[in-house]
Amino acid sequence: MGFFNKIKEGLSRTKQNMTNKLNSTIASFTGENEEFFEELEELLILSDVGAQASMDAVEELRDVVKARGLRGGDEVRGALREILTGMLGEPESLKLTTKPSVILVVGVNGVGKTTTIGKLAMALGREGKRVLLAAGDTFRAAAAEQLGIWAQRSGADFVRHEEGSDPAAVVFDAISAAKARGADVIIVDTAGRLHNKSNLMNELNKISRVIDRELPGADRETLLVLDATTGQNGLMQAEEFKRSAGLTGIVLTKLDGTAKGGIVFAITTRLGVPVKYVGVGEQADDLIPFDPEEFAEALLS
Repeated sequence: MGFFNKIKEGLSRTKQNMTNKLNSTIASFTGENEEFFEELEELLILSDVGAQASMDAVEELRDVVKARGLRGGDEVRGALREILTGMLGEPESLKLTTKPSVILVVGVNGVGKTTTIGKLAMALGREGKRVLLAAGDTFRAAAAEQLGIWAQRSGADFVRHEEGSDPAAVVFDAISAAKARGADVIIVDTAGRLHNKSNLMNELNKISRVIDRELPGADRETLLVLDATTGQNGLMQAEEFKRSAGLTGIVLTKLDGTAKGGIVFAITTRLGVPVKYVGVGEQADDLIPFDPEEFAEALLS
């Protein structure tokens, strides 16, 4: 199943919340209709697009409707799709050109971080890359055990220490192992840090210093895993992680379980950090690279 169909299926709850109401609103659209724009803005906000992003999108749509002389609902829907796509920017893939490259995965407990790592390892393995998983979450034995299971499933190498060990030491050993074994990508799991715990954020900085020292010049992605069902709370987490961890991308999980898929727009416009992957199901291949144009198309189709 391609991106469009997966997103369309995964966004079923979002579509019920957003598109069905939108369709009923645009059915009576015949031109300059302020009531339509007000209802559309409210609908976007309720879908967690964010107040400012919603206002900006509707204001741009007003201009487009006037400039093009749009009259019918299909024309308006097409114009809105163009606007939403533009808000999301161009698709951005992972930059993993060095050998090894590093993916540091961060996020609070319960967002699906370890599962995301496992799915990402399987995807990279299908691309022919040799992957090594590093169990940097040493505060929970279950986290390392779960990651070990994903290593077996994906055929990835695996490095872990005892519970309570220094996460930076795990990363050091993982880098040494990756060099010795010719790994292409190291994926580092980290503890589920609360975004307001400065001491745990400092641990992320320590890990980063080890990577800088042992792999100078290596490509590095720092991906924040967010649970789409948390809506605006997830956005607050993202803002703190951006300040503390230097994010390069977002992985938005559980998009199939929320009626507020508009959080994608709020993240992109407020943070300036691209969404690189979305999770739309429980299967290993349900973590898919994000395509802004097809996302907007699926949302409004």
